[in-house]
Amino acid sequence: MLPFCGQDGEQHSHGRRRGQQSFRADFIHDSAHFGVHNPPMITSPRKSVLITGATGFMGKVLVEKLLRSCPNVHALYLLVRPKAGQSMRERVKDMINCKLFDRVRVDNPDFHRKIVPVSSELMQPGLAISTEDAETLTARVNIVFHCAATIRFDEPLKHALQLNVIATQQLLALARRMARLEAFIHISTAYANCNRRHIDEVIYPPPVDPTRLIDSLDWMDDSIVRDITPRLIGDRPNTYTYTKALAESVVQQESGKINIGIIRPSIVGASWQEPFPGWIDNFNGPSGVFIAAGKGILRTMRANNEAVADLIPVDMVVNLTLAAGWYTAMHRPKSALVYNCTTGGINPFHWGEIEHHVISSFKRNPLEQAFRRPNVNITSNYLINQYWILVSHTFPALIYDLFLRLSGQKPQMMRIFNRLHKAIGLLEYFSSRDWEWTTENVSMLMGQLSTEDRKTFNFDVRQLNWPEYIENYCIGTKKYVLNEDMSDIPAARQHLKKLRNIRYTFNTLLLVFIWRVFIARSQMARNIWYFVVSLCFKFLSYFKASSTLTA
Repeated sequence: MLPFCGQDGEQHSHGRRRGQQSFRADFIHDSAHFGVHNPPMITSPRKSVLITGATGFMGKVLVEKLLRSCPNVHALYLLVRPKAGQSMRERVKDMINCKLFDRVRVDNPDFHRKIVPVSSELMQPGLAISTEDAETLTARVNIVFHCAATIRFDEPLKHALQLNVIATQQLLALARRMARLEAFIHISTAYANCNRRHIDEVIYPPPVDPTRLIDSLDWMDDSIVRDITPRLIGDRPNTYTYTKALAESVVQQESGKINIGIIRPSIVGASWQEPFPGWIDNFNGPSGVFIAAGKGILRTMRANNEAVADLIPVDMVVNLTLAAGWYTAMHRPKSALVYNCTTGGINPFHWGEIEHHVISSFKRNPLEQAFRRPNVNITSNYLINQYWILVSHTFPALIYDLFLRLSGQKPQMMRIFNRLHKAIGLLEYFSSRDWEWTTENVSMLMGQLSTEDRKTFNFDVRQLNWPEYIENYCIGTKKYVLNEDMSDIPAARQHLKKLRNIRYTFNTLLLVFIWRVFIARSQMARNIWYFVVSLCFKFLSYFKASSTLTA
């Protein structure tokens, strides 16, 4: 698939007929050299794609899907910045060498020839794209997928504004110069308007004019911006959702000049089916929480058990994104269409259910060298949560760090728990509330696809089996994030049994200690103890007698 088909000048007159074709046929096969300065020449209506954020989680899946399911795509131009001593070419090579691209490698070993890295930096004016590269892009690109953004919830406002808003403005400025551009797809978030409980597929008025805000903050010292940030973001929980709302407004301003679609995914998680179940490559979002629970580090979390956990598999988001690109190019909507890519309104799953399935999964397929046996207490009560943090997090961490000090090692558990508490705190807003998203545009788009394309680019969340998905998600964190071997599961299970025996021994010793120190030395305490024990025996005797009479 990719969004467009037919001759460039024929889209309007034959749009309806072509709209019924499989949009995988929209790209004619050709090869591209691995480098922007020797790109493929467009001599026919072959489609070239520009992708930002291609080395990120969703960007990788998007690139893989295009290469695997749209084999005739002409070229993928990826905006990549040098990072950690690696050039942009080295980063792209590392990306395509990962397991995610194994299926593509089998089908087409030379797929990398279609990938064209372009040096870019979102924090720099003009995205730091060279004049030569900009000319290449403006002459050749047909579709833009803008996936790049900072996803850190606690990003300083100036930095979040630069990455999520100003970079989007500059990319749109580049897109306006693209002579062959047919669609611009912007990846937003379902939580851009999280200050509303009911969210329609519309672009809401921004909390402030983006241009005025950018001009105002430009001269301010970082410390001043930090102090006024809470007042600026108002009833939004963080700078991420605030700046994503501003970015939607920036994109809307160009909808009269460019064919635009906006995708709003909720909490993006591991893959459902493609390229294989459970693929995940980072600790962000729920992945880090799942791993912390599987390791036995996370024992309590403040959340509403009955609140909907609006997870959406990354491959479903990518499939919807590609379908929206095709529809945007083919039908050229008069205004930007918004697609709420969520599950809660159609196939809801709750935080309490997730906790149950995550713990069950990690008991069947435990992580290696777990700190404690997996067990998480989810509560919406602040005081109860603080109690469990003290008992199940702080005390064990202090004891373990004391052991490390005595054995001549550097203490680390308190530092780990502090980082965990910070991460969980950033998620509390989303794990304790419910939202309602309308999905009429998503349903409309599904109806526009052929039967074949609905299978190839499936984003029907009604088909999602949550227990199976969570099981694969947990296994995915074990295999792809922690790089643990599934053949070591028997040893990991033995480790859990050892931890269980240690826990039983500790509880027994603690009970003996309490008896010796508190109960054995007080007549009143002993009387209360004997009274409680006798009540328990009477209850058990009554239960046994009742069972006998019933039988």
